Amino acid sequence: MSPGSESAVGRVATLVDGTGLPAPDSLPRWLAPLPRPVENLGLSLAWLIVGVNLVGTAFGFWYYRFQFAAEPAAIWPLVPDSPVATFFIAASLALWKLGRSNEVVNALAFFGCWKLGLWTPFVLVAFADGFLATTPLPMYAFLLGSHLLMAVEAFVIHRYSDFPVGAVAVAVAWYGLNDLVDYFVPILGTPHHTLLPGQRIVDGTITHLSPTHELAAAFAVSLTLTATFLTLATRVKKLEG
Repeated sequence: MSPGSESAVGRVATLVDGTGLPAPDSLPRWLAPLPRPVENLGLSLAWLIVGVNLVGTAFGFWYYRFQFAAEPAAIWPLVPDSPVATFFIAASLALWKLGRSNEVVNALAFFGCWKLGLWTPFVLVAFADGFLATTPLPMYAFLLGSHLLMAVEAFVIHRYSDFPVGAVAVAVAWYGLNDLVDYFVPILGTPHHTLLPGQRIVDGTITHLSPTHELAAAFAVSLTLTATFLTLATRVKKLEG
């Protein structure tokens, strides 16, 4: 092995060995599914991941530009679900790196990455024919892969967060409100979930097809519930440990 290769191997080893990172808790695999070196790598590359997520946030707001045009401006903060989620994880990691970790932001980041990291792939696969009719395959693959990586990101947060009950309550309130206005009780106009195949904007009003709407709603609510369970279970297991 050449000196350059040895140096590269050494740098990689430093990134995954956990030196200088928060010590891991003894959590069961179903709460900490990532291999320890992957957790360490994610935390070691935190600033890079922050940058990637901020770029993703900017891209997401651009992606939602047509829906913004059809929605009342007062409801805009509740419209771009994925860009808000990538902002939350960027803020969570950045605050931790700056020594100012915020448990509310951490809980919002977990909920956002878990929920949008899985909801978007679900609808992309469940309604693939509709998406592929209007979305180029490279963009479709990018959306699928990038959102799955968001779900992976969620499982590094437990290394520096205890998910206190108050912080989880804020995340439940925010994402519960999103579920309500996205599918059940729209505040202004029609439900505000991300546009799905078959929807149309007619005279400034967005249509909602059945059963697409109901299937998307059911999975969104199930993800909010499971995020609540996972964060509180992590809290309990840390206290037990």
